Amino acid sequence: MIFYPQERIGLFIDGSNLYAAARALGFDIDYKRLLELFAAKGRLIRAFYYTALVEDQEYSPIRPLVDWLDYNGYTMVTKPTKEFTDATGRRKIKGNMDIELAIDVMEMAPHLDHIVLFSGDGDFRRLVDAVQRKGLRVTVVSTVRSQPPMVADELRRQADTFIELLDLEPSIARAPLHREPPPSALAASHHDDDDEDDEDDEDEDDQIDQYMPK
Repeated sequence: MIFYPQERIGLFIDGSNLYAAARALGFDIDYKRLLELFAAKGRLIRAFYYTALVEDQEYSPIRPLVDWLDYNGYTMVTKPTKEFTDATGRRKIKGNMDIELAIDVMEMAPHLDHIVLFSGDGDFRRLVDAVQRKGLRVTVVSTVRSQPPMVADELRRQADTFIELLDLEPSIARAPLHREPPPSALAASHHDDDDEDDEDDEDEDDQIDQYMPK
């Protein structure tokens, strides 16, 4: 990683994209350690985290994570998800935060020297090019070691520096939880593993235990 002590650094985290990348690599992120890592690299001005929330649910599984981040050094940017039914009749939830992230990057650009983008989305290539022409350096954090790779080739080429997420694992990974299941749970585990909910709901539920710092 190439950082300079005098640099003003801004982190921009595409929450769903980073979650998918870490999950594909088989580890969970400790956001306290992540913040500390980049705060030690220079002058950390702001750390933005972007995620969509299902507002009409009585309880949102991701809410504990959002609240923790909000109280512990992150600037949360959220918006309600939109629900629709696809051609096969499956319920889908859409919550794209690309526009919000791009606007914040452009607004913060005059106050930063170095942008760290946690996303592999190729749609951000043009954004990276725009802020580079303003004199900022851009580091992209994602992974090429998942199958398939999570980072778009055009985004990786545009970035000044690419950081492989797996290389950060020793510095930002969350220690695994060690829980002893009750005997009844062990006996039923083979049956329970076969019961899977809708993919979108499952991903959202996983984020509570995996992302909450100890």
